[in-house]
Amino acid sequence: MAERVIAACDGASKGNPGPAGWAWVVADSDEKPVQWEAGALGTATNNVAELTALERLLSTVGPDVPLEVRMDSQYAMKAVTTWLPGWKRKGWKTAAGKPVANQELVARIDALLEGRKVEFKYVPAHQVDGDPLNDFADRAASQAAVAQQDAGSALGSPEPPPSSPSAASGGRPKAAAKKKSASASGSGSSSRTLKAKFPGRCRCGRSYAAGEDIAKNPDGWGHPECRVQA
Repeated sequence: MAERVIAACDGASKGNPGPAGWAWVVADSDEKPVQWEAGALGTATNNVAELTALERLLSTVGPDVPLEVRMDSQYAMKAVTTWLPGWKRKGWKTAAGKPVANQELVARIDALLEGRKVEFKYVPAHQVDGDPLNDFADRAASQAAVAQQDAGSALGSPEPPPSSPSAASGGRPKAAAKKKSASASGSGSSSRTLKAKFPGRCRCGRSYAAGEDIAKNPDGWGHPECRVQA
């Protein structure tokens, strides 16, 4: 059997939906990036970008290669590990009887997972001293979303630029970091950005950490860019 490979994948959407991109990275035995790819998606949601990143990674790595996949999207990971069996039993319907979102992508990933050994590992996003592979994939996906251009080691592209000093708190502007700290359950207008007192999960499916900038949206609290999602 081939040697186990460690990889990470991530997606980004600037607006959710908005300009989006995906990326994956494969590491060597020292967990240093040796191969990576990123691509533009046009206008898409975070969830589509996250699922696309996973699909592209699984399509690239041989099916006989044991794989550890690090992700910061609980939605994408749970979609293909926890919720998928129930969706299939119900004819691709949710527990509420509604059609499964992003069914085509999830079905392709399901087919790619068939008969192969894959271990999924959740890693929190935007953490100081966080997982370096996830950070690499995050930066590459974000760059692809902004530039709307494909990149990668096979294309001779330079590695994505380092995160800004504010990236550990979600990559938000420094001015936002100076806002008054408050609990995620506190009051505030839809345009106000606060510091989360406790970790939680945004409506987009991605988590946010304590101390990260959050904003009120129609479903509660989450990433500031997600408050514009309908």
